[in-house]
Amino acid sequence: MSNEKQVDSGRRGLLVATCAAGGVAGLATTGVLVSTFQPSERAKAAGAPVEVDIAGLAPGEMKTVEWRGKPVWILKRSPEMLATLKQTDAEVADPNSERKPDELTPEYARNEYRSIKPEILVAVGICTHLGCSPVTRFQTGAQPSLPDDWHGGFLCPCHGSTFDLAGRVFKNKPAPDNLEVPRHMFLSDSKLVIGKDEKGEA
Repeated sequence: MSNEKQVDSGRRGLLVATCAAGGVAGLATTGVLVSTFQPSERAKAAGAPVEVDIAGLAPGEMKTVEWRGKPVWILKRSPEMLATLKQTDAEVADPNSERKPDELTPEYARNEYRSIKPEILVAVGICTHLGCSPVTRFQTGAQPSLPDDWHGGFLCPCHGSTFDLAGRVFKNKPAPDNLEVPRHMFLSDSKLVIGKDEKGEA
């Protein structure tokens, strides 16, 4: 083989090797870019917004999702549940969510329902007393640790704080405040985002 052919062969090998290396590097870069579009577990724990599908949620049902390491309740209230809120207005400590509004209740949830849509309650399931997690007590009427005229809501079994179906704390209970309503917004009738609202605030 002549020197000229050896040089051409060497150049061709170098060109193939360079292209192959470039292709691998390109794929590796693409992989990094794609992965950055999806929140990591660390980002989720730090508070990245969480998208929730509520299409299958029936009236009277609740689902729990995790956001910032906290349980967030999504309750689809039935017409009967919504009707109880008028009855509990006079019994709760902060009916209009005026206490710590910036911390506990976004402006669009400072209403009787404490929600954007009356039927959908989004609330952090942590008692404002000592951080326990309340349990659901949707059944009405007399029950252990609850009054005889109970209209449905949540009970913190640790120290007896009770909340109505809007997450409003009843008077004379250890918990000082209503349950937190996290910033959220609806993407559609069946999807919502927790941790971000229309203003982009978290």
